[in-house]
Amino acid sequence: MHLQLKKVSKNYGKVKALQDISLDLPKAEIIGLLGPNGAGKTTLMKIVAGYISNWEGDISWNGLDLKKDLKTIQGKMGYLPENNPLYLEMYVKEYLQFVANLYQIKSSNFSETIEKTGLSQFQNQKIETLSKGYRQRVGLAAALIHNPDILILDEPTTGLDPNQLVEIRKLILDLGKE
Repeated sequence: MHLQLKKVSKNYGKVKALQDISLDLPKAEIIGLLGPNGAGKTTLMKIVAGYISNWEGDISWNGLDLKKDLKTIQGKMGYLPENNPLYLEMYVKEYLQFVANLYQIKSSNFSETIEKTGLSQFQNQKIETLSKGYRQRVGLAAALIHNPDILILDEPTTGLDPNQLVEIRKLILDLGKE
C-alpha cells in the first residue's frame, strides 16, 4: 500500500501554488513537508485529502485513482486540517460519537480511539473548556475514529506550548508505529 503523486500542479489564477510535484510514499512512514509560508504544503495536503478537486497530474493510492475513486480513498483517510474544525459547545465524547456515527463505527472502536489519544479523563467535558493541545487531540481522535490507512495532519502542533508540543509529537510517533 502506498500513495503516489505524479506531476501534481495547482494554480490559483496566475499564481503557481504547486508545480510538477512527484512523490512515492510507502506504507508505515511518517512524512513531513517542510517549506516557507506560501510554498504549497497545505494546498498539497488538501488535494491529497480530496478537498481541492481542480488540479493537474495523477495521484493514486493502492492502485486507486484519486480523481476516479475519491470517496473510496477518503473513506480510508483521516485528515486534520490546520484550522481544527470542532463544535466547541459539544462534549468530547458527544463530538467523537457524532463523527463515529458519520463513519458508522461501533462503540468499541470509539472507546479505543479516546484512550489512544489520551482523552479518557476529558470525554465528559465540553470542547470549549479544553486547552489548545487537548482540542488538537480531539481533532486527531476524529481523524482516527474510522481507523484510516492514511493520516494527513496539517500543522498539528501550531500554537501549542512546549509541553503540549512534546505530547502531540509523541502521540504522532506512537500512531506511526501502527
